[in-house]
Amino acid sequence: MKKRVVSIMLVAAMAAGTLAGCGKTSGSGSSDAAGGEEGKVINIYSWNDEFRERVEAVYPEVKETSKDGTVTTLNDGTEIHWIINPNQDGVYQQKLDEALMKQADAAADDKIDIFLSETDYVNKYTDADADDAMPLKDLGIDPDTDLAEQYEFTKVTASDTEGVQRGSTWQCCPGLLVYRRDIAKEVFGTDDPEEIGQKVKDWDTTKATAGELKAKGYYTFSSYADTFRLYGNSIEESWVSPGETTIKVDQKIIDWVNSSKEWLDAGYLDKNVKGQWNDDWNKAMGSASKVFAFLFPAWGIDFTLKPNWDGDDGVWAVTNPPQEYNWGGSYVHACTGTDNPEHVKDIILAVTVDKDNLLKISKDYSDFTNTKSGMQTAAQDDSFASEFLGGQNAFEYFAPVAENIKIAPLSAYDQGCVELIQNAFSDYLQGKVDYDKAKKNFETAILERYPDITEIQWPE
Repeated sequence: MKKRVVSIMLVAAMAAGTLAGCGKTSGSGSSDAAGGEEGKVINIYSWNDEFRERVEAVYPEVKETSKDGTVTTLNDGTEIHWIINPNQDGVYQQKLDEALMKQADAAADDKIDIFLSETDYVNKYTDADADDAMPLKDLGIDPDTDLAEQYEFTKVTASDTEGVQRGSTWQCCPGLLVYRRDIAKEVFGTDDPEEIGQKVKDWDTTKATAGELKAKGYYTFSSYADTFRLYGNSIEESWVSPGETTIKVDQKIIDWVNSSKEWLDAGYLDKNVKGQWNDDWNKAMGSASKVFAFLFPAWGIDFTLKPNWDGDDGVWAVTNPPQEYNWGGSYVHACTGTDNPEHVKDIILAVTVDKDNLLKISKDYSDFTNTKSGMQTAAQDDSFASEFLGGQNAFEYFAPVAENIKIAPLSAYDQGCVELIQNAFSDYLQGKVDYDKAKKNFETAILERYPDITEIQWPE
């Protein structure tokens, strides 16, 4: 069924401007250059400079990078060409998919060698029938031994439905509650992370705490969208089960809708902040904001909260979330048909497996990296403390969350379902449509995006 999904999506996406990758080389994940001479150009597709910076930081074969960041030269003269397209509006996937369509017939130095994906759509590229990403074993990487230190849920996320791992990541993205110390002191008389953690230890307790915050003129979170990941990460069934064409909306998603409505009506969320990744949401992270907390992984603190904060360091702190969750993760894939399998293998091992390298990445970039023993070490090492968090070592809180994450079952439809369910019910939460209309709008949008879907089932 998945192969049919990809082909149908491709036709539809061409009309919409968002292509779904399906063009392949012949064979089952083997490289054109396996056992032969390596190419002179390594083409790496990504949506920002994050992966390039990590490669430059830890890959010992790096000699230099051009001033514009587009070419990195290795010690042996091989050039890494960085092909960067933004994630916004599906541009990255469109450009990647267009290149994948040409992969089989591309000249050696034009072939994709490495590409990145995100958790929300990784399943699209690890699908065995699609054959975009090589099995790691075909590179000479044994997931059972070489990747034994990785968190298990990241390995599952990067695997196809048969359990064959087709990608690796340097990141593990457990999420925490990140809160304002100044607001905590005013409302609760303390900003101690352990004490604040007790006030948000579960959803019922957090709701009671939200009442205390409201009484003093503060919002608990900025937007109903802030809590979606916690509910969405805990769904018990895949949006679409393997071999089926029915979307099953999990009860946890409806729980999020109902909870969001309750919290909005109670004044625990700011009604003026509609969703995420917009100006109002960014402003809610500023010093003039009345928002007490956000739910972020490590990258969210570094890439989102910190740039939007206009006050002094030390005002924000972290503690445990109301429930364990994961948000994001960038997966590194060897592209089927690469003419640089040995270089690709070395890069993946250096950036996503080598413990010392991962600890360096954690210290230099504040990433919570994908090494269990390494992160246990970081959690107990004061040198990993954050200036932005006032000297707090966030790894102490990230590590136990990561140990307990159970990834929701994945499907090729996840990104669309997650985006469209939030869009549909955002209109409901904003009072633009009633509940039944929101459901209908989701059904219409889903069938437009995925014409092969035959049914949408709602929980009773």
